[in-house]
Amino acid sequence: NPNVGKSTLMNAFVGERLSIITSKAQTTRHRILGIVNGDDFQVILSDTPGIIKPAYEMQESMMNFVKSAFEDADILIYMVEIGEQALKDEAFFNKIIYAKIPVLLLLNKIDNSNQEQLEEQVAFWTEKVPNAEIFAISALQNFNVKEVFTRIIDLLPESPAYYPKDTLTDKPERFFVNETIREKILLNYSKEIPYAVEIETEEFIEDENIIRIRSLIMVERDTQKGIIIGHKGAALKKVGMEARADLEKFFGKQIHIEMYVKVNKNWRSNANMLKRFGYNQ
Repeated sequence: NPNVGKSTLMNAFVGERLSIITSKAQTTRHRILGIVNGDDFQVILSDTPGIIKPAYEMQESMMNFVKSAFEDADILIYMVEIGEQALKDEAFFNKIIYAKIPVLLLLNKIDNSNQEQLEEQVAFWTEKVPNAEIFAISALQNFNVKEVFTRIIDLLPESPAYYPKDTLTDKPERFFVNETIREKILLNYSKEIPYAVEIETEEFIEDENIIRIRSLIMVERDTQKGIIIGHKGAALKKVGMEARADLEKFFGKQIHIEMYVKVNKNWRSNANMLKRFGYNQ
């Protein structure tokens, strides 16, 4: 489901901040793999967008990422938060309750509930998804996360490793630059602005002690461009400073980042633009 803590959980499993996290729905737009290696296991975690009813082409592509994750999975993790009801999308919900693979239903954010609420929720979801093993967790507080991961390892089928042992993710460095900038926009702007934005890193030049980055911020309207930039560029400068701080932690090097804003009307429904930004594979 949207905005229930899926990305927080994957970051906890992997031990790295691969997926960006905000309080806004639809923060995750792409399917992101996080890979955890042990002496005798390799777990490939797939963080997907939350399930929504698509309103435009980009959201259609986001739901295609969810569908492909369903098809590839050996274990299905369905994550909800305390007090939440079942998916409104009946087709997706049926995929969960009739899945031919193990299903783990994670009740997240239990730190926001009491024992009575928790027991009611366990009973509710046991009836709704009778094929699932239910775990009560707090991804943010790391409560029961280790137990869920242990159960995942127990359920994994025997198979050779898909990726080299030192691989952490399937995404390139530029993807994490794009996502970090987009996270700062999600955190610093409101209303439609964060949802009309896409990031493309045009230059990523890595030297011994510094990485030089040039990134495009795409919006749909001139008014959005003005808001992103802000008075005398102050708003965009703030985004750049916050993104640089996170990227320096992520890459362990000094970061020089340059950003500019460009308008492309209705890019979220433009097939060529969506392909360029990695939505239409």
